[in-house]
Amino acid sequence: MTFEVHAQDAVHVFDCFACAIHRMAPLCEHCRVQIIGQGVEAEGHWYCGAHCARSEGRTGIVDRV
Repeated sequence: MTFEVHAQDAVHVFDCFACAIHRMAPLCEHCRVQIIGQGVEAEGHWYCGAHCARSEGRTGIVDRV
């Protein structure tokens, strides 16, 4: 069984969620880890958390516990 993911005017076909996550998850622009779950978007850039965002000079971003 397969399923489709429609994103940014493209259609991607997968046969498992793990493959979809590996292909579709954004990368942190500081540490390059795949962002699965919660991430931080600042000024059009994606980070895995506030620490990486601050390391790239983004301000006003805090992690929640």
